[in-house]
Amino acid sequence: MIKSNFKLLAGLGIGLMVMGCNSSSLITTPPISYSNNYTKAAELTEKEAKHWGHLDLQKDTIPGMSVDRAYAELLKKKKGKQVIVAVIDSGIDLDHEDIKDVLWTNPKEKPGDGIDNDGNGYVDDIHGYNFLGESYNEQLEMARILRLKIGDEMYQQEAKSKLDEKLSEAKSALPQLKQIEQLVSMADQSMQKALGKEFYSLADLESYQPKNEQDERSVGMLMQVIAMGEEIPNAIKDLQKGIKYYGEQLNYNLNVDFDGRASVGDDPYDIADNNYGDGNPAIRDPDESHGSHVAGIIAATRNNKTGIDGVAKNVKIMSIRAVPNGDEYDKDIALAIRYAADNGAKVINASFGKGFSPNSEWVYEALKYAASKDVLFVHAAGNDGIDLDSPEKPNFPNDHSNSQEFVENYLTVGALTPFYGSDMIAVFSNYGKENVDIFAPGDDIYSTMPDNSYEFQGGTSMAAPAVTGVAAMIRSYFPELSAVQVKKIIMQSGISPEVKVHVGGAQGEEKSFSEISKSGKIANLYNALILASQVSKGRVSL
Repeated sequence: MIKSNFKLLAGLGIGLMVMGCNSSSLITTPPISYSNNYTKAAELTEKEAKHWGHLDLQKDTIPGMSVDRAYAELLKKKKGKQVIVAVIDSGIDLDHEDIKDVLWTNPKEKPGDGIDNDGNGYVDDIHGYNFLGESYNEQLEMARILRLKIGDEMYQQEAKSKLDEKLSEAKSALPQLKQIEQLVSMADQSMQKALGKEFYSLADLESYQPKNEQDERSVGMLMQVIAMGEEIPNAIKDLQKGIKYYGEQLNYNLNVDFDGRASVGDDPYDIADNNYGDGNPAIRDPDESHGSHVAGIIAATRNNKTGIDGVAKNVKIMSIRAVPNGDEYDKDIALAIRYAADNGAKVINASFGKGFSPNSEWVYEALKYAASKDVLFVHAAGNDGIDLDSPEKPNFPNDHSNSQEFVENYLTVGALTPFYGSDMIAVFSNYGKENVDIFAPGDDIYSTMPDNSYEFQGGTSMAAPAVTGVAAMIRSYFPELSAVQVKKIIMQSGISPEVKVHVGGAQGEEKSFSEISKSGKIANLYNALILASQVSKGRVSL
C-alpha cells in the first residue's frame, strides 16, 4: 500500500437536476464542468479515505469519479439491466458478506454433481472457473523461461538479465527491512512501556525525557517515522508486508528451481491441453486476497449498511481464478477470456500483467474473440512507474502487436491518488500517451478482503476495477451500446485537469496531465452516463 502526504486542494459545488424515468431515457442534465482552482486545507477524514474514489472533485475537492453524485442526481428513477462482469484474478472469497449476493450463478449448471450440465466444457462451474487447481505460489515468467529454456538464446539472456536485477534487489532489501522492522518494533515496545500507553503521538515523544543513549536513539527513530506521516503500528505492518513480499520473491517468484504448477497436472505451454482446473474459483490460501479486493471495488453490495459500496449495481461477478502469486500463464488467461465471453460476461476486469509473455499470441486471439462477442476488456496499466510507450518496457497483455492496435475493445487504466495537483498520479503507476487510455482512483483504496474483512490497498489493480464499474453501469442503463462505444464514452466523458503532474514518483519527471494517457482524462461516472444517454438517443456520435 502506498502512502501519500501531499496538500489537498478544494473547489466549488453546483446542484444539478435529472430528467427521465427509465433505463434508456435521455438524461438532459449538463455534464459537470471543472475549474482548476482547487484548494483543500485538511487531510482526508477517515470517512473520505475509505470512500474517496466515489467522491466528486467539484463538491468534495477530491479527484474521485463522482459516483455518489451520479446515484443521487442521475439515477433515482432509473432501473438498469443486470450485467455480468468477469473478474480474471486470484480466487475470490465467495462467502464474503459484501460479495456473496452479487456473485454470478450459472443458471444451467447443477452444483456438485460432477457433470457438465450446460455442455460448455467446464464441470460444476457454478460461480465461474478455477484454472489454477490447488496451486497458488508461482514463479515470474522470467524464471520459468530460464527453468524451461523457453525461446531463443537472446530471449533467455534478456530474462536472465532482468531476473538477476530483481534478485539483487530482493537479496539486498530483505535483510535491511528485517533489521529496520526489528529496531522499530523494539523501540515501539520500549516506548509503550515508558509512556504507559499503547498509542502515543509525536507530542508525547517530544516531551519525553530519554533515560539513556539507547532510549534517545529509539525516540529519534520513532519521531522520524511519525514525521514521515506514518503511525507506528501502520509503519510496522508496512515493513512486515515488505518482508513478506521479498521473502516470497526469493522463495517462489524468482526461484528458478521452483515449480508451482506441478500439482495442476497440465502442460501450461500447450494450449490444446485444456482439460484441467475445476469449477471452484474460491481462495485457496489465507493470503489470497487480490481478487476479493478487486471484486468489492466493482460491485460490493450497495446500501446494505455493511462494509463498502461498489461502484456498480445491477452487476453479477463471474469469478475466474487464473492469476497466482506470481506471473499468470498465457494459456490460463487466454482460456479465461474465452470462458468469460462464452458465458455472458459483458465486461472483463484484468488486474494483472507481466514483462514477458512467451505465448502472447494465444491471449491476442482470445482478445479478438472477446471483441467478436462485444465484450469490453479493462486492464490495469501496471505498477512499475514507467512510460509504457517505451519499446524497451513492454507490459503484457496489451492491445497492440508490432505497434499496431488490433482490437478496439481494450481499455488500459492508470492510478490516481486522492490529492489533486502535481502529486495526483500514484508513484507506482505506469503511464503513456499511446498505451494508457485513462486514469482512475487507485491509491489507498478501501475494499473487501477474505473472511469478511476490509483493507486499504494501492495499485493500478485498484484503478482498473473502478473503471470496470463505470463500464458496467453504462452497459446496465444503456445496453444497446457496444463495447467499443462504452470505451469511447468513458474516455471522452472524463475530467481533463489542466495541471502538471509528477510521473514515476514525486521526484520523477513532470508532465502535463494531457501527456500521460491517450484521453488525458480522469474517468467520471456522472459525465459518462450523460454522454451514454446522448449517444444512445442519437444526439451525439462518437
